[in-house]
Amino acid sequence: MTSLCEEYILSHSVEEALHSLCVAKGSARILSGGSDLLLELQQGIHPPVRVLVDVTEIEEMCVLEIRKETLYIGASVTLAQLAKSTLVKQHAQALADAAVLMANPQVCTVATIGGNVAHALPAADGTIALLALDAHAEIASLDGRRKVPLQRLFKGPGESTLEPCQDLLVGFYLPLRKKGQASAFTRRVNPQGIALALLNMAVWLEREGQRVEDIRIVVGPSGPIPQRMMMAEEIMRRQLASPLLVTQALEAVLKEAHFRNSLHRATADYRRHLAGVLLDEAFNSAWQRAG
Repeated sequence: MTSLCEEYILSHSVEEALHSLCVAKGSARILSGGSDLLLELQQGIHPPVRVLVDVTEIEEMCVLEIRKETLYIGASVTLAQLAKSTLVKQHAQALADAAVLMANPQVCTVATIGGNVAHALPAADGTIALLALDAHAEIASLDGRRKVPLQRLFKGPGESTLEPCQDLLVGFYLPLRKKGQASAFTRRVNPQGIALALLNMAVWLEREGQRVEDIRIVVGPSGPIPQRMMMAEEIMRRQLASPLLVTQALEAVLKEAHFRNSLHRATADYRRHLAGVLLDEAFNSAWQRAG
């Protein structure tokens, strides 16, 4: 670890971690699992870091529990914990789906959901699932704590709105699942084993009989930041479910999403094709679960 930084600090409270960030004056970075950050430091992709502040042993950031009619997931909860959690499977099925697919078992035991989100990639599996689940993030600073809609954490590819020298992502709050509600996540990856998705999608919906009462659809990467497909949602909301309705929603997705060519991952045309496949999979899976 010392070869990657000048100082390593293992914090045991949010306040202790914030103090370390403040003292470092912009030369510190949060370490939460480190499956992305440490690799980027080793490869020279990330600028050198003087201080690494490890938050994986802060108790409140490792909690996964029901809090005041919401599901609270600490930012240091690992992907392996998410995949195994009965609460996540019950109330946040899309996130459980994503956690199973996100990495190999060894990585999943150390990689955290907070790290996945804070890395701010437009196709981060955990982020896509959490957006569909209407998650809010709790952020701590020396000025206090605030809760914000997850969407507000992103400003560009790999760029979050978190201030590196003063903000700490503490955890996430998700609405509890109600009768008739369900969610699902699906994706496609490069057959050569590149971990990042060519395209992924999460759907949350509320079903009333054969009608789509409400729905949220998130596709990644569909632009510089993770985003919901608002036009497609509006088309499906309060309509009877049918293959034609899914086709109409797909047309809206293809207008709203900005798929681009990637030399190492997929062409825009192939992603447009995948969008239809994934929408059909995710919608039908969530629909059946809601029934």
